[in-house]
Amino acid sequence: MNHILTLLACAGVAAASYANNLNYRSPSHNHPGLGLSIHKINKRNAGSAPYPASQLNFTHGVASGDPYPTSVILWTRCAPMIDNDNSNKTVTGYVPLYNPVPIYGAANDTGPPSTAPICLTYKVSKDRSLASTADSGTVYTSSDTDYTVKVEASGLSPYTQYYYQFSVCGSSNVTSSLGRTKTTPAANDLVTKIALAIYSCSNFPFGFFNAYGNPVRKDSVDYVVHLGDYIYEYANGEYGDGQSIGRVSLPDRQIYTLYDYRKRLATYRTDKDLLLSHQQFPWIPVWDDHEVADNTYRDGSSELNNTEASFIKDGGVSTDARKMNAVRAYFEWMPIRQVEMDDGLRIWRSFSIGSLLDLVILDTRQYDRSITDLYWNTLYVNQISDDASRSMMGSRQENWFFNQLISSKQRGATWRVIGSQTVFSRINQTISYGNVDPFNFDAWDGYKANRNRTFQTLYENDIGNNIVISGDSHANWVSDLVWLDHTPYDPSSGEGSIGVEFAGSAVSSPSPIGQNISIVAANNASRALIAANRELQWSELYYRGYFELHISHDSVIANYFGLPTVINRNPNEISLANFTVLNGANALQRNPVVGGGVVENGALKGGQTVQTNATNSTATGLYFISREDVAVV
Repeated sequence: MNHILTLLACAGVAAASYANNLNYRSPSHNHPGLGLSIHKINKRNAGSAPYPASQLNFTHGVASGDPYPTSVILWTRCAPMIDNDNSNKTVTGYVPLYNPVPIYGAANDTGPPSTAPICLTYKVSKDRSLASTADSGTVYTSSDTDYTVKVEASGLSPYTQYYYQFSVCGSSNVTSSLGRTKTTPAANDLVTKIALAIYSCSNFPFGFFNAYGNPVRKDSVDYVVHLGDYIYEYANGEYGDGQSIGRVSLPDRQIYTLYDYRKRLATYRTDKDLLLSHQQFPWIPVWDDHEVADNTYRDGSSELNNTEASFIKDGGVSTDARKMNAVRAYFEWMPIRQVEMDDGLRIWRSFSIGSLLDLVILDTRQYDRSITDLYWNTLYVNQISDDASRSMMGSRQENWFFNQLISSKQRGATWRVIGSQTVFSRINQTISYGNVDPFNFDAWDGYKANRNRTFQTLYENDIGNNIVISGDSHANWVSDLVWLDHTPYDPSSGEGSIGVEFAGSAVSSPSPIGQNISIVAANNASRALIAANRELQWSELYYRGYFELHISHDSVIANYFGLPTVINRNPNEISLANFTVLNGANALQRNPVVGGGVVENGALKGGQTVQTNATNSTATGLYFISREDVAVV
């Protein structure tokens, strides 16, 4: 009897340890059937000898994300092998739509499955030495989740810095790197300032992810927001050739399967500055299109659609199966929480960060988006771009978004920061596209009715202090938020604007007007863009980089940084431009020109471009004059 009770107790502990790993659960609280069967996994591993600690490796550091006032998500990966689990069973059989990884055991499984769970402990503390304990626990992982671990550290204090570490159970020397994270302020806390680093579009073969490491070396922000294109799906040479700098994405083919997406994420997470950023800052990430495929929408992408011809030509996999594989791998590898999910794969969510701001993260790519520009249908999308039925995000997300804006004002948050993958403002790009179709119809310019409904919500409810942040375009843009042809607007004063958009360049993906374009040609194009767009105040097309938002109740200050080169790992950056939005102004500050009248590069409406090449080494804090001939590979 005692023996039976002991076995039952051990089984209970095992089940509890599996359950602590969020990656065994469904990506959605409302769809528990999409989770993994812990009972079956436990049964498969029953009686197996555990892996010796000496055979285990923490392969990709640690990460944290989706911070709340009293909890935060912690992530690591501990495996008996370096390669990722090679199972693609998800795309076959009678499993539910968007089912995660089925349990191994069938004859056609590609496995190999793990033969025992890997047991880890984790500890969270306010001090680097981990002498005190704020939270701790035991958690299992296995091949079923690609050996990834994701736990929710709870019982924490608001707006507090913590350190954390994972260890192999029973081992004192097989430990992960030491991570640092931070909770958010409680919704009603009167926090005085918050700093965010904003990123998008990191392409592994085009260059090193130096932008990720610079805020760590400066210790200049509280949280990281990534607006998408965290990975790209291409084979080497299709869009970027990393052979010459030792950065070939694996597997070296266009990716479709679950293994493919796992391996691609694992490859990107070998970049030292990306590892450093994940280790030191909590992330709030969202996908764009390339986490799945180029120019995705509800029913397909630029190269893969749910047609027989596309199925045969473009990989032999359906759109839904490919998206399912990409989303499962993303959920395993990124430090994000479960969010309510339906067949549209919801990732859109919001964060109330004290009384200072509400951060609203949209999904303008994967969730119920109407057909986009697929390169062969540009004229058609142009003709229907103002159709009221078209939406960047589907009616359900639209209603949620508008309600978030209204409730944010009602609760008294000073600012609303809205994360959009694509550029929100109108951008007439005749210089790039010609006069026939001068807009990017893959961005909000292809969904005018959806944008107009957003403006209508803001203006009719008198919701001010709106900051849109966006990525995707691989260029820097700063615009007043203006409902053109509806609300009078004065570009010289900003009168008539309802907020500001800060759009950022890419971490490493090349300029939209050409890989390694000259700085002279880039600035000539920027001047043409400034002239063609009344609300566009600054355009900069040359530098790869990122920007920071420093937010207080009085103002939002945006600091833009450019990277002299990304063809090697280096800590260098150039301050490109700085902009201020005052509380209640709803437009960029003018003195009498935005940005203080001077920028390092690009074109500033009514201002000057003065190139100094004054470069900060974020490793030392020392400045020097940089001269780089090649910006990206």
